[in-house]
Amino acid sequence: MNYPRISLEQWRTLIAVVDAGSYAQAALMLNKSQSSVTYAVQKLESVLGIKAFEVRGRKAELTATGRLLYRRAQVLLSEASGLEQAASALSAGWEAEIRIAMEILFPNDIMLQALAQLGSESPHTRIELMESVLGGTSEALLQGRVDLAISPRIPTGFLGDALMSLRFIAVAHPDHALHQLGRELTREDLRAHRHLLVRDSGIKRDTSPSLEASQRWTVSTLATSIEAACLGHGFAWFPEIKIRPMLNDGRLKPLPLAEGSELFLTLYLIYAAPDLAGPGTRRLGALLKELIQAQCTGSVVGNVNQNVEP
Repeated sequence: MNYPRISLEQWRTLIAVVDAGSYAQAALMLNKSQSSVTYAVQKLESVLGIKAFEVRGRKAELTATGRLLYRRAQVLLSEASGLEQAASALSAGWEAEIRIAMEILFPNDIMLQALAQLGSESPHTRIELMESVLGGTSEALLQGRVDLAISPRIPTGFLGDALMSLRFIAVAHPDHALHQLGRELTREDLRAHRHLLVRDSGIKRDTSPSLEASQRWTVSTLATSIEAACLGHGFAWFPEIKIRPMLNDGRLKPLPLAEGSELFLTLYLIYAAPDLAGPGTRRLGALLKELIQAQCTGSVVGNVNQNVEP
């Protein structure tokens, strides 16, 4: 078996020099002398027979080879850190903390019931719940910030189980101008009115509307979008499960669209690292599936062809 010739500490030093922009700043970051930082990088270059940096003035800049090493070193240190965290969690039994990214479309009551049950079984496990939209959930997985995610998208490199299918319906306040037309509505009718959207919570935000409406409001939360619709400020497609009270009391009314009045979106349960998921994370996933099967009969489905924007 061939053992690595470069230590994790040397790779960490390489990353620090890149992130800090110079050997001197990397030394401060690592609380080491500048000479020890320089030696560690030079030793790495010597052993591998490559040149990772070119010094220009006071700044060390990566070569093409250095850029490749930097990216792979980040992955290596992330894997090593994840392995240590998993070992620590498994040795302690239940995890000390479970981090969750939940798409805002997912029913809050189901998540809270699952967390309450988990809390009764493991009262000392802390929960960090991040409510996100589209790309924000994927980013949380890709950046290793969560252990479990519920998302309509499965990022490359991950696997997900279909958890539930949400039915979206186009709605507006009963007094909205679209309801006053007294006929089936076309896409052209919709384009003449304000479309309410929820902004992607990812860094690379996708705010492109599903319709080329001349007017649109883009807000940060689904609750704000629903409130705006209830006040007559626009129309939108909302998950039926989220607006049942508003439909029942007449604050919202389905739009009579000629086509596309209802759409469907599948939400997936995704483990950040299935092989390393602790017993608490696994138990939470199982509880979510049990509650959905009990409360939303028939909602666990396979792939759905239609996708919508919240």
